[in-house]
Amino acid sequence: MINKDTKITRRSLLNSGLLLAAAHTPPASAAFALGAAQTQPATPAQAAPKAGQRDPRPNIIFIIADDLRHDDLSSTGHPYAKTPHLDRIAHEGVKFNNARCTTPLCSPSRASYHTGLYVHSHRIVNNDRNGQAELSHRLPTVSRILFNDGYESAFVGKWHMGFDDTVRPGFDYWVSFKAVGLYQNIIFNVNGVREQKRGYTTDFLNEYAVNFIEQPHSKPFVMHIGHKAPHLPYLPSPQDDGLYKDAPYHVPAIVPGDLEGKPVLHLNPPPVDVLRVEGVTPEPMESRFGRPSDLASVTRDRARCVASMDRGVGMIFDALERTGQLDNTILIFTSDHGYLMGEHGIKEEKRWAYEPSVRVPMLMRYPKLIPAGSERNQNVLNIDIAPTLLDLAGVKSPTPMHGSSLLPVFRNSDAPLRDSFLCEYFLEKFVPGVPDWQSVSQGKWKYIHYPALTGMDELYDLSADPAEEKNVIGEASNREVLSQMKSELNRLLAASQANLSMV
Repeated sequence: MINKDTKITRRSLLNSGLLLAAAHTPPASAAFALGAAQTQPATPAQAAPKAGQRDPRPNIIFIIADDLRHDDLSSTGHPYAKTPHLDRIAHEGVKFNNARCTTPLCSPSRASYHTGLYVHSHRIVNNDRNGQAELSHRLPTVSRILFNDGYESAFVGKWHMGFDDTVRPGFDYWVSFKAVGLYQNIIFNVNGVREQKRGYTTDFLNEYAVNFIEQPHSKPFVMHIGHKAPHLPYLPSPQDDGLYKDAPYHVPAIVPGDLEGKPVLHLNPPPVDVLRVEGVTPEPMESRFGRPSDLASVTRDRARCVASMDRGVGMIFDALERTGQLDNTILIFTSDHGYLMGEHGIKEEKRWAYEPSVRVPMLMRYPKLIPAGSERNQNVLNIDIAPTLLDLAGVKSPTPMHGSSLLPVFRNSDAPLRDSFLCEYFLEKFVPGVPDWQSVSQGKWKYIHYPALTGMDELYDLSADPAEEKNVIGEASNREVLSQMKSELNRLLAASQANLSMV
């Protein structure tokens, strides 16, 4: 039991033995469920077949965008973007209105989607080029678990846990590229053979995904599609370059008191000498090639990049329908994290704990379990995807996971899931302006804690202040709430470390 006043630091998290041993079986521990203890384990949607029987379990297609905000689709509130095929997933399935990533950064969040674990456990803590590739070859991914249980598995696109593009364990079909990749004329690693391509990367990823779907399959399949779009530098396909011409973007206004209540934004650290931290920084960014860099132009280009992804989802729908697999396939679309586009004066960044950064779109279609046109308001996290997919396949994870299956939520809009949740971020050497932070959200309250700093924590009443513009941590009337939120943060951190050990 951790005392509510105990300060849990980044060092204590990473050095206290947080990785799980693959041989361990998850305990029946309420603490381990991280606020979902009240939810009963879901009944598996299908069981693995007996010898000689055809495997009836569903196919799985999981699509993840990069840097896509929760409101970047027409079905989630974008003012002008048209995303009819992505919207079809929502119209024929479910839209989660309160979905979030637990760490708003590319590599850590992707690892959490794949493993169902918080970052402090899987230890893909940043986007560094050193060490992450080797570690990602050892992750207990959901594809690897399903592969071991008879699924055919595929990965197409941006892996981005380290710079290595080679095949990870547990995949029959592999198409990827080094690091974050390029928008044009990229070199793909296709099942171990590198191929130079001429053309637009998203178009190729769409084609590779469709080719896999249309192959003959004697087993159910799971395919993860990792898009580069709409990541910086937001280069659209030539066929989409004329879309949304002159569409405006209204930069969020900074209201009085917003920045004053966020002292962490005024740290002003010295600039980073990238040559002196070479080896731990990501690769140099692809050029914008002279395209305008104002936020209105950037927003239009981001929407154009999304158009190419949306077109690919339409191609996937068509391929599933042609092959008679559509209604036996669960189709999931989400993003690795959100994006700040001027909120609180922060432009084209993710790493912060604020809602535009941690909120993600999340859409799912599976008519056997999900009523068409559903919406759900439970607090869903990226760590819930892996246990949900295993539950759908009737597979018990050989290792503990922090997330919870969403099958009860599919069936019942009032199904309990969690009443509080943890998010976290670990300092990157080349972004010293964003320090370590931990946040806890419970009910209408959100508390942001900076373990290495004093006097810079933040508290928001999201019911009265959904834009997080007024830090009320100093108000005397909130002292009891603040104490409760600190205690809840420590409880969640302690629970997520329970029964895990170093490999």
